[in-house]
Parts: sequence; C-alpha cells; structure tokens
Amino acid sequence: MNKSTITLLIKNNQDLIFKSKNSFVIGKQKQKEKQLNNSFSSNSVKSQLTWQSWHLCPETSTEIGNNPKLSNFIKLYFDLSSKANYLSYSSDQINLEKLTSGKFSSILNLKKVNDIRYINKFFETVNTILPNSGLYLGKLTTYPYRRKAILKKYPPVLNKIIYFFDYIFSRLLPKIPISKKIYYFLTRGKGRVMSRAEMYGRLYSCGFEIIDEKSINQFLFFVAKKVREPYYDKTPTYGPLISLDRIGKNGKILKVYKLRTMHPFSEYLQEYIYNRNKLQEGGKIKNDFRISPVGRILRKFWLDEIPMLINVIKGEIKLVGVRPLSKHFYSLYDKDLQQKRIKYKPGFIPPFYADLPKTMNEIMESERKYLDLYDKSPIITDLKYFFMAFKNVLFKGARSK
Repeated sequence: MNKSTITLLIKNNQDLIFKSKNSFVIGKQKQKEKQLNNSFSSNSVKSQLTWQSWHLCPETSTEIGNNPKLSNFIKLYFDLSSKANYLSYSSDQINLEKLTSGKFSSILNLKKVNDIRYINKFFETVNTILPNSGLYLGKLTTYPYRRKAILKKYPPVLNKIIYFFDYIFSRLLPKIPISKKIYYFLTRGKGRVMSRAEMYGRLYSCGFEIIDEKSINQFLFFVAKKVREPYYDKTPTYGPLISLDRIGKNGKILKVYKLRTMHPFSEYLQEYIYNRNKLQEGGKIKNDFRISPVGRILRKFWLDEIPMLINVIKGEIKLVGVRPLSKHFYSLYDKDLQQKRIKYKPGFIPPFYADLPKTMNEIMESERKYLDLYDKSPIITDLKYFFMAFKNVLFKGARSK
C-alpha cells in the first residue's frame, strides 16, 4: 500500500472522506478511525470533517483538520462536492505518474515543495495529469519565513551566527555547480530554501499560472492553473553569470550576458509581474519582488550590464543602440517601432541614459528619435548619444533600478 498518496473523495458538501486503494479497513484501524471521529466533535472546524483511513496520511489530515484558515482557502478554489480531486502528501513524481491523465481536475499536495528533489520534473508530471485549466495547490517555506523562524528559535547573537551558516548551506551551496552535488548527496534535496520568485518561475516554466496565494502559519500556500505545456528548460542557470534571450537584429534571438540580479527562473515571470504591478518611472516594473538584495546593488551601479561587453566584442550588439528586449517587453512597443528596432543591432548603452525618459511612451519616443537620427548619420549619432549618456551617468547619477 502506498502511504505517500491518497485519493480525496467527497461524501457531501461538508464531509470529506479519504479512501485508500485498498478499501478494506479492519480491526484496530476501524477503532482508530472511530476514536478520531469522536475527537473531531469537540472542535467546530474539525466537526465538519470525517476522516477515514487516518493511518494512511496523518500529516495531511492533521494539517487541514487543525487549520480552518487553510480549509477556507482550499474551499475558495476546489469544489469539495467533486470526486475529481486528488490529495497527495508526496515529494516524488513517480507516485503521480501512476495516475491516469485527465482523470483528476485538481491536485492538492501538502508536502512542502522544499522537500521535492526534482521540482521541475514533479511539476511537469502534474502538468501531464491535469487537463487544461486544472488546478494545483502547493505549499512552500520561503527565505523570510525560514529566517524569522531561526532568529526566533535561538538566543540573540547565536541566532545570527546560525542563520549565517544556514544561509551558506541552504541557499548558496545548491546554486554553485561545484558544491551542488555534495549538497544533494547530503540532503537528498530535502529542506532546501528558495524564494517566492524562484518557486513561481518554476511553475510558469512548467505550464502553470498563479491564481492566488496565502500566508498561513509561516507557510506560503498557492493555487496554480495549468495553461499550456511545459517549456522543459534543460539548462536553467543559478550562477552569477547568466545569459538571457533577447530580440536582436532582424528579430534574431540573442543570448545576452549579464550578472544575475534576480532569483532563478524569474525570467518566466515577466508577464505575471507586469500584469500585477505595471511599470514605474523609467520603464522598469514597479515593486519587482524578483530582484534580490545583491541585485539591487548591482543595478544601482550598472555592474550587472558589464558582461554585455562580451556581446559587443562578438559583434552581436553595438556600443550604442536601443536596449535588447525580452519578448514580453518587445510586445509592449508600438508595431511601427518594433519593426524599426529590428533593422539594426541593439546596443550596450541605450538612448535612455541620454534622454532620461520617465514613462513608457517617453521611452518609445526617445528610441524613435535615436533611430531616426541613426538612419541619417550613424557614426555622429552614436558619438553624440555616448557622450550624453556618459555625462548623465557620471554627473546626474542616472542609474538602472
């Protein structure tokens, strides 16, 4: 009998029944269930639930039975009168691979994502099981929650020391190629900590979009909806030097080099974070939670852009020119400007630093002006914009946000 997964069946609108693949419950098992059901009657939240086969998944039963906030959150998105829900407490995609594709319209997994060894493979498996618009409920411990728990658990000074070593072990080692294998050998992938941005980026890369999220008892619970097939990213990057897909001359996709300023998998969240937060002054996304604390420092002093000089040396971009854009930001531009942009190579120093536009419309007008001038006099235009940008960065403190 598989103790890591169970099927969620509905008795009526109030009573949840968990039924194992083996429908026979005998002897002491029935006695335990009876004692459990009796214990529920003393609590108004628990009294709504009738649990069978308690021995199969006590962790899940306890968490939902003792957590009315979680129960209410689940009921917002999951129809408890349906038999098409699958409840799991598993960190292994092999358990899910046994399910028939399309049989269940939703999967609720209360095993922490932090304990899943192959996270993307797990989500890709969930994607194959669910139909389009199928829902997935997950649970995550994020950086802030873990930090708060450590600082609260240990006395002052000692807690900072413990958090420092925890930061090195749980956050840095899994991201460094040399130490990554050692980390996973020691931990088997359990207990790793990740950011909210990385978690959501992984979901989007695996064909989901975020519907809702809620913080409950130091955990982040989220509901995601299947919207397409996974991208199957075979070469995700975690190190400080990254390469990003950008639109170049004639619409060709370039690999642009930068220093990492965002959490891993953040690139997949561009549309999500744009729709959620829109743009701030200067054309950057407002309140972008994908940017790491170190990344904000790198951006402030323009250090994250330095590796793009590799692209300049390779002849893929010019020293001065319009900024190489991602597909999402490119789609925000007017159609005529899109066509005008791809006539030329993008640049390392964009006209933004010469004109210092504030709104998206001003940014587009700045680029139109540059491209019109470049059409008439390429060399003089680039020299002019180079020195204008140099003056603004050096004397006016123009910086990327």
